[in-house]
Amino acid sequence: MFDIFIKTHFCGGHHLREYPGNCERPHGHNWKVTVTVRATELDKLGMGIDFRAVKNAVKTVIDDLDHRDLNEHPAFTEKNPSSENIAVHIFDTLLESLQTDRYQLHSITVCETDSSGVTYFGT
Repeated sequence: MFDIFIKTHFCGGHHLREYPGNCERPHGHNWKVTVTVRATELDKLGMGIDFRAVKNAVKTVIDDLDHRDLNEHPAFTEKNPSSENIAVHIFDTLLESLQTDRYQLHSITVCETDSSGVTYFGT
């Protein structure tokens, strides 16, 4: 079993609706994202999945989140753009493109700061 991961980031603003504190006010983060794919076997080149394939798949979803007010993003009009919900959105968006007989999307980690984050493993 191999866990292959890439790290990326995006910048964006948000606010947490009905939050009892200062996070209810608009503010921004430089979110750090780790995407992990789990491979059960290696290909003929000795790779679980090419890093480039993971980066290309991830680029589209990250570009869609980058430098925008996440509360206005279609994925977050009905739910708060919390780190948890952002991780679910990224996972669900990538699930189909990062899945074969040999590997599948394993987890998404989203960090608001260097010391605070969440890891989502899917359902």
